[in-house]
Amino acid sequence: MRASSMRLLADAATAPPASHNHTQLIIAALAGFAVIIAVIGWLKLHPFLALTVGTGVMTLVAGVPLANVFDSFASGLGATVASTGVLIALGAILGRLLADSGGADQIVDTILARSSKRTIPWAMALIAALIGLPLFFEIGIVMLIPVVVLVVRRGNYSMLRVGIPALAGLSVLHGLIPPHPGPLAAISSIHADLGTTIALGLVVAIPTVIIAGPVFSRFADRWAVATPPAALATTADERAEEGDAPARRPSFGATICTVLLPVVLMLGKALADVLDSNGHNAFRSTFDFLGAPLTALLLAVLLAMFTLGRPAGFTRGRISEVVEHSLGPIAGIVLIVGAGGGFKQALVDIGISKMISDWAVHLHFSALLLAWLVAVLIRITTGSATVATITAAGIVSPLAAGMSGPHTALLVLAVGAGSLFFSHVNDAGFWLVKGYFGMSVKDTLKTWSVMETIISVVAIVIILLLGLVV
Repeated sequence: MRASSMRLLADAATAPPASHNHTQLIIAALAGFAVIIAVIGWLKLHPFLALTVGTGVMTLVAGVPLANVFDSFASGLGATVASTGVLIALGAILGRLLADSGGADQIVDTILARSSKRTIPWAMALIAALIGLPLFFEIGIVMLIPVVVLVVRRGNYSMLRVGIPALAGLSVLHGLIPPHPGPLAAISSIHADLGTTIALGLVVAIPTVIIAGPVFSRFADRWAVATPPAALATTADERAEEGDAPARRPSFGATICTVLLPVVLMLGKALADVLDSNGHNAFRSTFDFLGAPLTALLLAVLLAMFTLGRPAGFTRGRISEVVEHSLGPIAGIVLIVGAGGGFKQALVDIGISKMISDWAVHLHFSALLLAWLVAVLIRITTGSATVATITAAGIVSPLAAGMSGPHTALLVLAVGAGSLFFSHVNDAGFWLVKGYFGMSVKDTLKTWSVMETIISVVAIVIILLLGLVV
């Protein structure tokens, strides 16, 4: 970015704005969001294009010179892709190895074999949480729904009674727990501690999954009817006959250890920081290196090649194919995440972030609740949880100044909780769930959309309570 445009945007973000400038900024932000909604909802174009065009309109309305309209967008996109793009790629490789090696099936079969009819909903929530750690939400659905259908047909269970807990486990992990791209980007924007965020995120996630999953599924089962397509009932044996599954599987223990390795390393870094807060000796430096997201995910991928690939009989050539095939489908995800970062940076640079933080201080409004509300607004308007997380984190990042480490982590979680609020017709996940569950739009709103809202509300309540005690 040119020095002149950097000074211009910095002045816009730091100078005390007058009331008429506030009005212009609000109009600019509303114009940007309106364009994004129109491009996605009316023109049906890719969110990357919607975010790009919306950013251009917003910065123009805010008064940025024509030659500098996309400077902030380009800067934010580059920074976001640089910080999360490699992590997304590593997560995709790990997820593909987990799926293709049969490791995911091993987790499912092992847990289901130890479950009764009464505990099946709880087991499905656990399975979704474990498998969802290295996977993006949409990929997790594609992997889990055939499993849900198989469980339903074998045990004569209700689709919603089994499926809602699985969706809840996936959704909560996606919104709150690194190494998913949204939480990682929010941690970077707000400068929160990774390990503290994971630890507090798990405290929030467990009761949230229970309430929105097994508990809510009892009510969802009475409110709607789900009839999944018959083609989804493909058994693991049939997939093996078709050549889609390996003849052997990795062990349950090896699979779990591989999946949990990144989280354990990140939590280890946080523990090392607590035990050695005064300096950077060899112990602290080692865990700082191992617990960095890039290192943790890279080590998990390398380990997976041996613990998952080798037991499944994968040759070096097959492992190379798995890596190659895992990267293609994530191109769109990386572009959306990057564009969300660009839009966020434009919001920050034109002064929206400072304006909102000034209002919060003046009105003595809860920073955690404000972060949640901003993310809710962006989620409802754009439909993307990841975009809502990245954008809202940039907007509320000034509120983190002066906060303690735990409260900064809670600010990240508040943004993540807001990003899950009320998925509806502008969200790709809404249509994915509708199609896989064979529900009408009305029933999808009564089940999936309500479940997402419960997750968001329960999570922010827990976060606010934690804010009183940490």
